[in-house]
Amino acid sequence: MITCVIEYEIDPYKRAAFEAYARTWGQAIPRCGADLIGYFAPHEGSATRAYGIYSLENLAAYEAYRARLAADPLGRRNYEFAKAERFIVKENRTFLTLASAPHAAAVKP
Repeated sequence: MITCVIEYEIDPYKRAAFEAYARTWGQAIPRCGADLIGYFAPHEGSATRAYGIYSLENLAAYEAYRARLAADPLGRRNYEFAKAERFIVKENRTFLTLASAPHAAAVKP
């Protein structure tokens, strides 16, 4: 399993547009085959840093997912929305593997 972490630099005055973009990915990403962990907008500290995080089986699955997402009508509209609104200043993808497993069970109070 690999996890893709997308780090965004966003225009702080267009946070609402980024949040609309994130909600749309909340529908399109799972439909196209990735396990969406979530999109995260700035809350405290940096007003320009945001993240999108999802997991897939491997890089081959990632490539197939990206093709499905690019062909998906909702995905295409969201890419065009981001391009038109210009709220994303910079975007970087990092692929990670989980190194801390197995995790201990959570303690119930």
